[in-house]
Amino acid sequence: MATIQSLLDIADLPDSPSARLDAEWLLAAALDKAPSYLRTWPEREVPAGCEARYLADLERRRRGEPVAYILGRQGFWSLELEVAPHTLIPRPDTELLVETALQLLPAAPAQVLDLGTGTGAIALALASERPAWQVTGVDRVPEAVALATRNARRLQLDNARFEESHWFSALEGRRYQLIVSNPPYIPASDPHLRQGDVRFEPGSALIAGEDGLDDIRQIVARAPGYLRAAGWLLLEHGYDQAAQVRALLIDGGFVDVESRRDYGGHERISLGRLS
Repeated sequence: MATIQSLLDIADLPDSPSARLDAEWLLAAALDKAPSYLRTWPEREVPAGCEARYLADLERRRRGEPVAYILGRQGFWSLELEVAPHTLIPRPDTELLVETALQLLPAAPAQVLDLGTGTGAIALALASERPAWQVTGVDRVPEAVALATRNARRLQLDNARFEESHWFSALEGRRYQLIVSNPPYIPASDPHLRQGDVRFEPGSALIAGEDGLDDIRQIVARAPGYLRAAGWLLLEHGYDQAAQVRALLIDGGFVDVESRRDYGGHERISLGRLS
């Protein structure tokens, strides 16, 4: 019977930038243990059934499938979320969007909208930090709405709800103090779409026309009709799109327009207040 250490040593993931960590997560999941267990007990023998699952999952990762899709879960903010191939995998960069949103409004009751919610990551992070907020997440993909709803129920976040809507299409007559979105913003010709984990994620959640701004243009143009007076619009975008997004916000009638940098120093979110 193989040991934990021997199974980690045979993990051959040459195309992964985090090969050892990937192997640890996959083996820990097969054993139903925390990754720290592997480092504490490397000499422990692994049951045959767990070894078989690990080797099968390792092969999936070797073919490029993201660890989050293999495990069916991903951490975001302080939450663990169910994920699936019809949604984007939540990424740490998007936590900047959550941090900024929490700074824009007080903890008092407010109506907040998350456009293109996917797993519900942004909406659920906000709902977990602001119990008085009523957070609505919308997505045009029915499977994503169902997944986000499951996440909300499992996390017992009753102040978050999810609906099917293509951007604002099903929201006529509603108004919000804050609208947030991590929309598609990658140009169709971007070579990164054919590399790494992104190959397995839904193109409809990544690609937004030739310059990557098609969906952001639509959101900025329509958001004023769904914001309350002095309401905020907050958008994630590509590392090189900040100036263009600021211009769109200004042209759209927003004031107090600015961009904020992620931990890598890139301007990754832009925001504006309805005048």
